[in-house]
Amino acid sequence: MERDAIKAAIIRIFDEKFEIVGPSADDNLRDAYEFDSIDAVELLHEIEILLDTRLTQAEKKNAMEIRTINQILDYIEDLARDRCLSKSSGSEQCLPTMEP
Repeated sequence: MERDAIKAAIIRIFDEKFEIVGPSADDNLRDAYEFDSIDAVELLHEIEILLDTRLTQAEKKNAMEIRTINQILDYIEDLARDRCLSKSSGSEQCLPTMEP
């Protein structure tokens, strides 16, 4: 999964779902765009759709401290890595490869 493809998809979600156009990778989303916990829950749902996977309650809880686009990208990459490690034990699937 390429970070640039993930970033493009996340930026598109912010534009289409939250009407936030072109956020900087390090903008604090809460401060700069009034992105609140309700928005965060909706973003997690969009991430589930994007990745074609269900997030666990623990994964969702871990996401609640995310404040920037870069942190979102790190979060998604961590999900992919953790699930691929689990896949080698046979219990989970890796996240899908994304096309740009």
